[in-house]
Parts: sequence; C-alpha cells; structure tokens
Amino acid sequence: MTKNPSRRDFSAGAFATIAASTLPAPYVWAAEKKYDAGASDTEIKIGQTVPHSGPGSLYGVLGRVGEAYFQMLNEKGGINGRKVKFLTMDDAYSAPKCVEATRRLVEQEEVLALYGSLGTAPQTAVHKYLNSKGVPQLLLNTGASKWNNPKEFKWTMAGLPLYPTEARILAKHVVSVKPNAKIGILYQNDDFGRDFLGPFKKVLADAGGAAQVILEQTYDLTDPTIDSQLVNLSKSGADVFYNISTGKASSQSIRKAAELGWKPLQLLSAGSTGKSILNAAGFENASGIVAIRYSKDAGPGPWENDKDVMAFDTLRKNYLPNVDPDNTIAYAGYGQAVTMGEILRRCGDELTRENVLKQAANLNGFHSPFFLDGVDYSYTPGDYTPMKTLFISTFNGKDWQVSDKPVTE
Repeated sequence: MTKNPSRRDFSAGAFATIAASTLPAPYVWAAEKKYDAGASDTEIKIGQTVPHSGPGSLYGVLGRVGEAYFQMLNEKGGINGRKVKFLTMDDAYSAPKCVEATRRLVEQEEVLALYGSLGTAPQTAVHKYLNSKGVPQLLLNTGASKWNNPKEFKWTMAGLPLYPTEARILAKHVVSVKPNAKIGILYQNDDFGRDFLGPFKKVLADAGGAAQVILEQTYDLTDPTIDSQLVNLSKSGADVFYNISTGKASSQSIRKAAELGWKPLQLLSAGSTGKSILNAAGFENASGIVAIRYSKDAGPGPWENDKDVMAFDTLRKNYLPNVDPDNTIAYAGYGQAVTMGEILRRCGDELTRENVLKQAANLNGFHSPFFLDGVDYSYTPGDYTPMKTLFISTFNGKDWQVSDKPVTE
C-alpha cells in the first residue's frame, strides 16, 4: 500500500443539481439535511480497494477511471452541489493488505461508502468488518454467490453477474444445443470454481441427466501450467468443455486445447472473455467459444459508435490518454463509477449510510452505460442478484457475436 491515502486525490461529482421544487411531490427531498461520516454540505467521500500493484495490477485501471470520472463531474459542479472525494487504495490483491487499506478508509478517512472493490478473497476478508460497521460495500467486482445475502449481510452487494446465474444459463444452453452432451470440466480449485460447478451440474440433473459430466479436472492458482489437465480432458471423449478458469489459466487452456486438436463446444466464464486473455491464447484458437455476455466492448468493433462507448472514450482521451481505447476493464470501471454517481444523486440531501444502501438496493431497472441494451440492474431489498438477464455470445475469431435475444435465469 502506498503512503498516500489514494493514488490521486481527485475529487468528483456528478450531474447538474436539480432543484427539489421541480420534482413531483413523491420525489421531493426532505428539507432537513442528514449526514453520516464522509458527507457534508460541500463534500462526499467514498473509497475503494483494488490491486494497483502486484500480479493483479491490470485491474488498477478501475481506480484510475473512477478518479478521472469523478474529477470530470466535479468540474461540472458535483453531485447535488457537493464535490466527491474518491480514494482508491492499493491492496495488491492480498487479503491482509485489503484489511489494512479498508480499515484506513473507514477509520481514518471516514468514507461514507465503498464501491467497486475487487476480488472474492480480499473482499471476504473485510466482509464481516464492513457489515459490523454498517458501511456500504457496493458494486463489488466479484460475482460470488455469498454477496447475495441481504438478511445476514445487508451492507454488501456484488456488481457482476453472480457466478451461479451465469452457470445456470450456460447449462441450459448446453441442454438445448447438445441434449446428449458429454461434458469435461476444468475448474479453479476454490470457492470461485465451486460457485460455477454446483449450479451447472444441478441444471443438468434437473433436465433429466441425458447431458452428463464425464470428467472433472481442477487446478490451483499457483500451478505453472494446466497442460496435464487438458490432456486428460481431451482423451475423455467429452464433446463439451466447460472452462471455469481465470487469467493465464484461461489463455493456457484455450491454447492447449487447440494444440491437442481437441475441438469441443467450449464454454468460458464471462470474467475471462476480455480480449487481452483471448489474445494471449490466440484469437484463432478462441474461435467458437461460447460465453455469457452482458456488456459492450470499448474501442474499435461493433459498439464503437455507441453513445456510451463514445462517452467513455471522450473521458479516456481527456483524462487517461495512456489507457488503450479497447481496455474493457477501464470501460467496466467507468460503468460502475456512473452507477455509484447515480446512487449518490438519488440520496439527495440524506447522505447517510442507511440511505446509500437503500438507494443501491432499489436500483432495479437502472441501465449502466457498460451494459448491453436489454440488461439492467435487478437489485431489490430482498434479492441482491445484480442482473438476471444475460446474453449468450460466440467468439468469431475477432469479436463476440451476441445472440438476438437475452436469456433470463
């Protein structure tokens, strides 16, 4: 962790102030202003932890985009007349460092809320702490099923499609296109992998069992390669390969399957569909892979003239010229920053942690600029599933081709 509270002390804000008198009666904000720590007449302070250093440092751009976005909005007048001070701290994707950085944000910086922090393991390390303190832990960059528990951990909400949601939709796709599929599975040997595995197999069982898993192989994050696992899967007779992997393991497995001449229907977890991962595998080797899709891509391609992609590119050019135009991680950070700005805008003059949580838990129907048309947030106070409608997509060797109709679990 760096000495400074954040990599940059950019301030932020969003959207022009709307006079309460212009709003319909049910939406008029209370005349009395209410504040918790991190909020005042002039400022809203929010925080985040992401890996700005270490092996996960490519995700540090999430924080840099947040800084840039809120700086831009501050320059336009702030959120309801207040500037937002956004502190993005380095946890190096380490649970102990995440604990240290999170405690600093809560106890020293006294942020109103945290949003967009990354990683199942680091965020699990601060999960109980933030809930015991009543600090919103919103829009997490992880889709672990544990985040959907509003009864016991009401302050925590995921920002990505939940892994079981994704797994169930992919399983239904297999049953529909290959009803007698023989399936081989590679999965990360941790909670991430098991979050996909169980729901996927349950859908197959509920469908009558004609499509069956015939071999499972695991790998650990510390494994240098997954070659032996892929050799075993390729010899199993499987005609479907469910690849529940991340990072370099995804690239290695895609490439190895091609080297072995194994050409099953390949399913890939959505978190591994970024072009950097596919490029490392070889676009030609990734051709035909099927995955869940819920978001657009930045940069040249099918969405380059989309108004939201263009808005992100304008921000990038003006504030982050060293970020590549097709950096979809950066674009995801932009979408989450816009969403957090909307949550704060809806809070009006009641900038309490309870109200921040209330507004986040009632985002049902809000469309992030990162999302495909047809996908919206689905949060409700009793169900923190971030989104329930997703698309099936296929990689054509260059871009992802998205199906015409979305699928709802």
